[in-house]
Amino acid sequence: MNLPLMMNLVVFVLLLWLLVRVQRKHWSLSKKVLLGMLLGIVFGLGLQLIYGVANPVMKASVQWFNVVGNGYVQLLQMVVMPLVFASILSAVAKLHDASQLGKISVMTIGVLLLTTAIAALIGTLLTSAFGLTASGLVQGVAETERWNAIQTNYVGKVADLSVPQLLLSFIPKNPFADLTGANPTSIISVVIFATFLGIAALRLLKDDAPKGERVLQAIDTLQSWVMKLVLIVMLLTPYGVMALMTKVVAASDVQNVIKLGSFVLVSYLALALMFVVHGLLLSLFGISPIKYFHKVWPVLTFAFTSRSSAASIPLNVEAQTQRLGVPKSIASFAASFGATIGQNGCAGLYPAMLATMIAPTVGINPLDPWWIASLVGMVTVSSFGVAGVGGGATFAALIVLPAMGLPVTLVALLISVEPLIDMGRTALNVSGAMTAGVLTSQWLRQTDKTILNSEENSELAH
Repeated sequence: MNLPLMMNLVVFVLLLWLLVRVQRKHWSLSKKVLLGMLLGIVFGLGLQLIYGVANPVMKASVQWFNVVGNGYVQLLQMVVMPLVFASILSAVAKLHDASQLGKISVMTIGVLLLTTAIAALIGTLLTSAFGLTASGLVQGVAETERWNAIQTNYVGKVADLSVPQLLLSFIPKNPFADLTGANPTSIISVVIFATFLGIAALRLLKDDAPKGERVLQAIDTLQSWVMKLVLIVMLLTPYGVMALMTKVVAASDVQNVIKLGSFVLVSYLALALMFVVHGLLLSLFGISPIKYFHKVWPVLTFAFTSRSSAASIPLNVEAQTQRLGVPKSIASFAASFGATIGQNGCAGLYPAMLATMIAPTVGINPLDPWWIASLVGMVTVSSFGVAGVGGGATFAALIVLPAMGLPVTLVALLISVEPLIDMGRTALNVSGAMTAGVLTSQWLRQTDKTILNSEENSELAH
């Protein structure tokens, strides 16, 4: 092992040690994660200035950083299925009235799909307005490697599915295989399986109260157990985020980022407009957007830095119940569904923008009203079952693009700026889930106004 590599690793370990020291302070998790992100950016910039992107020392260093960064991502992937399963199962079981399940599900999913459709429309119109197009983008070495990985992980599994086949793939035939994530659409299959199990528990409670009570107690225990597991993984977030940001900044080709800068700027303009849409929807039904964003800011910060909608579920539920006055059953539904269905950023904006960029290169007018309507409809349908960990946007794009008769290679060409945009997309996904929960609670008149109107601004998740 050469000296420069050793020096890089020593600095990296010292930064991790600094975060360990900070963990002992009474900071909120969102502040610790933000510090990890800032340390990663500064360290990554330093490495790039010293070595440059293509230096062998840099590549060797990044491989070691990946042990922490990619290890954290794999831990997130480990907890996604148990978390979604336990959250949905517990949410259904807590209803104690199966008739309410239909109302909550329809309203929550309805808001998620409506906002996803709006996101797709905004993404399409802004992309056309700023004249973004796929022509002229070059596939380099990094892009070729990304495309090979995409073909291995996604294309053969999802790109060839028709819409009816996609919908059919949501229905679980082997829930135990789906719990292992065997299929690209496994996450929505787990949601359906957990919902049926929850309904069965409620029926059992009605027909045989003693057994039903034991089952409900077991479900409650399972959910508490899984939540503890997730919280343990969440405590590792500052370290994972620091390693991931170091890798992203150190390995980013500045020229490529500048070249794709217009795509980044338009993406963030679209994201900002969607946050405005969330605020308008809330104000339309009597919720102050200023109060809402003030109360959920720590959750959005965590989502932005961690880039994981699924890992944000515990904070999402906590914010809805303790700061926005939403009942836990509705909050759990909205948080869980929002991490799997109708993600405004990953499943709404991103595939719509890609499709609009590609359309002119194959002779399609992206401003044709019928084409726009077809794209918005396809994006909305394909937003089911997008995993709440990094990679969900790629999955959504690989369903939408072939269905619209478009080539999928652009997905790999945006690798240079993908992490920069994914942070904002994740924050929007989580805001969409919380908006759905707050609106559903408001419509069903179950919001605790005392909590909602409270000026308390205690930090979440110490």
